[in-house]
Amino acid sequence: MQLYLTNPRVILINRRLSGFFAITVVCILLLMTCAGISSDPNSRISSNESVADSNDAANDSNGPTIMLSYSKEMLKENPISSFMYFVPLISPTLVDRETSANNEQQVGIISYKRKVTSKSFYVTCEFEVLENGFHKNTFDSAEMIAAHTDELKKGESLTNMLDYIKIEGDGAGLIEVKGTITGSTQTVTEVDICFNARDQKSPVTIGLYDIKPKDGEYKYENRSNEVVARVNTLAFKKTQEPPKMGIEIASIHKKTEGEGFWSKIKGLIANFLIKPLEVTELGNDTMLNFGYTLLEQKPAFTFPKAKNIKENRLVAIDNIQE
Repeated sequence: MQLYLTNPRVILINRRLSGFFAITVVCILLLMTCAGISSDPNSRISSNESVADSNDAANDSNGPTIMLSYSKEMLKENPISSFMYFVPLISPTLVDRETSANNEQQVGIISYKRKVTSKSFYVTCEFEVLENGFHKNTFDSAEMIAAHTDELKKGESLTNMLDYIKIEGDGAGLIEVKGTITGSTQTVTEVDICFNARDQKSPVTIGLYDIKPKDGEYKYENRSNEVVARVNTLAFKKTQEPPKMGIEIASIHKKTEGEGFWSKIKGLIANFLIKPLEVTELGNDTMLNFGYTLLEQKPAFTFPKAKNIKENRLVAIDNIQE
């Protein structure tokens, strides 16, 4: 019988390898734990925290993310600038974004209802706009004018040109999602955002203006008939044609006048005259995708990045001019 003697160097090497292996396992476990935490959006954001608007991040390919709670008890609030990020996405022109200094406006979804048949579905989500301040998107006037002058006859005026969309103060709204079901495929066909739920006055207004040509030129500084329309509903539909946004207003009045009874009558009449507004395919698709997110009750929605934002700025309320 032959005896085998163990080499002490081998024992030392094995011990070192065992120690290295143990350290490696511990590091892997720690990395897996950290990865698990970072992949869960709810682990990073409490019900009272919001995701910042990340559009200004140079290396970020996405826009802001909004958190979706679907109940008042589990309310997750989002900055108004994040919730209204769809405005620059739907705009075919450059956009300036203004937010009031020390803005406190927060938006959160507080309810969820869904009706499903064999061929269709209908979802409603109520949301609240809380606190004070305003957020305003102003559309580039030169691009707006250039996009519409080709369709005019010589000497004809530009009418009902969109100047801005503004949301000010608090309010209550409703998001309606409609769609079809074919086999196992659910398709969102329409998303309506109503800003006048519970019979509350909508906090959303738009500015409109006309321009008469001078010396054959249309210039923003020559605008006239400036009016303010209060918006009840914005509607987006799936279509094979160039997309357009439907709009329903509650009232319309001259910029220099207050909002009263006659402005509501004018609003009712204007709803028969105002044509749907042209929007980008990216913006329209984004709103339909948002509707699908609500249908599936997903916890968050990330907007694509808007590349047409000229400037984001804070503005003191005392310095606002419309």
